[in-house]
Amino acid sequence: MNPPRIQDLKPGDPLPERTFTPTNVSLFLYNAAIWNAHRIHYDQDYTTGVEKHPAIVVDGPLQGDWLTQTVINWLGDAGRLETFEYSNRRASYLGETLISGGSIKSLETEAGTVALDLFIKNEAGEIITPGSAVVRFTP
Repeated sequence: MNPPRIQDLKPGDPLPERTFTPTNVSLFLYNAAIWNAHRIHYDQDYTTGVEKHPAIVVDGPLQGDWLTQTVINWLGDAGRLETFEYSNRRASYLGETLISGGSIKSLETEAGTVALDLFIKNEAGEIITPGSAVVRFTP
C-alpha cells in the first residue's frame, strides 16, 4: 500500500482496520517485555477465582500499542506520529477478536497535520478503547 498524501485526504476517510486475537503466548511475551507481572494477564485460576474476571484479561497498554501501529502502518514514510492518547473503557478477554481502526477527524493542510479518531472494537462492535492522534506529514 502506498503512503497517503495529505492533499488526497478528507475528514471521515477511514484508516485500514486490523484484527487481533491474542493468545496465551502473545500475552505472556508482551507482559514479559514490559515487566508486567500482574497475574490477570496469564494465570487463569487467579484471574477467575480471585479477581473474578470471566477469563484472562488483555492488557490495556497492548491495545494502545495496536492503535499506534494502526496509525504508523497507515502513515508509512509520509510523516510521523506527533501526539497520541487513548483510554481503556472496557476490559477484553482472551479468545476475543479485537479490531483497531480509525478515521480522519480534521486536516490542517498548510501545517501538514491530520487529526485522527481511533478505536479498538470488540466482537460486538462496541468501542472499548477510544483514542486520538495527530500526525505531521513530511513536506
